[in-house]
Amino acid sequence: MKSYLNILYVGNDQQFLENLQKQESISIKVMNNNLLAENFLNNTRKLDAIFCDFDLPETNGMFLFDWVKKQNIYDEVPFILLDKKFNSEVFKLAFSKRVDDYFISTSVSPESLVKRIKFLRDLKRKTFYSPVKNGKKKGYKMPFSKRIFDVFVASSVLVVAAPFLLVVIIAIRLESKGKVYYTSKRVGRKTFNFYKLRSMRTGSDAMLKKLAKEKNQYNTASSSTTDSMNTQCPKCFKLAMGETCSPMMYVDKYHICDYWHNVQKNETSKNNSTFVKILDDPRVTKVGKFIRNTSIDELPQLINVLKGDMSIVGNRPLPVYEAEMLTADTLSKRFLAPAGITGLWQVELRGKGGSMSELERIELDNEYAHHFIDNNFSFWYDVKLILRTIPALLQKSAV
Repeated sequence: MKSYLNILYVGNDQQFLENLQKQESISIKVMNNNLLAENFLNNTRKLDAIFCDFDLPETNGMFLFDWVKKQNIYDEVPFILLDKKFNSEVFKLAFSKRVDDYFISTSVSPESLVKRIKFLRDLKRKTFYSPVKNGKKKGYKMPFSKRIFDVFVASSVLVVAAPFLLVVIIAIRLESKGKVYYTSKRVGRKTFNFYKLRSMRTGSDAMLKKLAKEKNQYNTASSSTTDSMNTQCPKCFKLAMGETCSPMMYVDKYHICDYWHNVQKNETSKNNSTFVKILDDPRVTKVGKFIRNTSIDELPQLINVLKGDMSIVGNRPLPVYEAEMLTADTLSKRFLAPAGITGLWQVELRGKGGSMSELERIELDNEYAHHFIDNNFSFWYDVKLILRTIPALLQKSAV
């Protein structure tokens, strides 16, 4: 028995609809506006994808997308926004709201759409599927002994260090203007506000992009400045005029197929490090250098531990821009373990005087995650890492 892709099309583009109906593997239900679409969706559950024109009578397709996202039953159904011509503002809006895909209806082939639907559908089903045993979902849970230990250590250290912290805070404030603490978004098993004592001059974030290119400790090669989006995909070049090997992407003024975009992105990532660590950072103040070398700047993270954002031992939480680059399974395994103040790579890095490759760091993060998840948590393993941290607290290089 032949299987069909069940598609809902919301819009009035007759040419696009006629081209789509030529595909025998597709069964299409057409609605002309948002209201009719919502009524239809309230009475059906069997859909493989939703196509929606951006321009609709008295509204636009983003309103339907917002409504669909509120209905949790459609989490596995790809939502594809259609436009008759490329609009950078619509594209940016769709991207920011996490629309599954954006196509120009006049330039995409039905065959490409069918392939894209199947890919997105299967991807979303894998993403949202989670095994259920005995009617209960198995979720992440911090071991009770680890949590008790975290709370005890964090609260004890904060009480003992309070007078000294007050002196350091005054010194930071006297040396340079600005807040004495620094807050940034970090990613562990979740995204949270990460606290540190400020060791840099105010406005240091604006200098990071330039310094990352010139002094990033993890960089192993310089990246080419050639704009790869100007080069043509070799697969598309072999096809007839107007045909593409994969769905087209529209980024600002560039048109590039999905396949060639990913090839260029992978080539660029070989020359650009995921992690950023500035050697002898010129943004660091005199007080900042002292509190960094003695790890005093890390003490406010004990508040993160008390809040449950972090643990005493775990994998270092990453800035958002670093975490977004860790998409491969071999890289993202580190997020299976809790975020921590200290851990394997921190101990090894400081023990080596700050000399460590990006690959070594990834392997150590994955090693701790493997120990935590696959080999079950060991309280004494964490204690050993803490004992190894103590002699590594005083470091010579400002890394």
